[in-house]
Amino acid sequence: MPLPNNALVLVADGRKMLFFRNQGDENQIDLRTEAHDEREDRKDRDIKSDAPGTAQQSAGYGRSTYEETDFHQQEEDRWIKDAADELKKRALRNDFDALAIVAPPKALGVLRKELHKEVEKRIVCTVNREMSGRPIPDIEALLDEHTRPEELPTA
Repeated sequence: MPLPNNALVLVADGRKMLFFRNQGDENQIDLRTEAHDEREDRKDRDIKSDAPGTAQQSAGYGRSTYEETDFHQQEEDRWIKDAADELKKRALRNDFDALAIVAPPKALGVLRKELHKEVEKRIVCTVNREMSGRPIPDIEALLDEHTRPEELPTA
């Protein structure tokens, strides 16, 4: 489905959230930055408060440690959930009619679980790719590739 004029485009990963608006039309995508946010990446010692827990062995001597929680992944997931919340707010105030989402696989999976039904109804395109660090023309080309209607072969 083509990306219409005034469509909202979210390009996100676990650290960046970029919102664009398509100022072009269905034939020529022209993205303009509407909002962007980036979280500061913190070191393990800033996130963790304790060492991993231990459990008593049922047989034999000693203790085993629990697998350590991936705090960076938790922060990235929380960031993506914030993006879903922002999309919900915008959808409920009718800020957009069409939405395209570009995110890497893990972020896209978390985002899909968190999307409100009003947001889901407006999605015209999702692209499973990391693009948050790329220039706007690359994002436009990627969206053009994924939203351009298939041309029928001529006989």
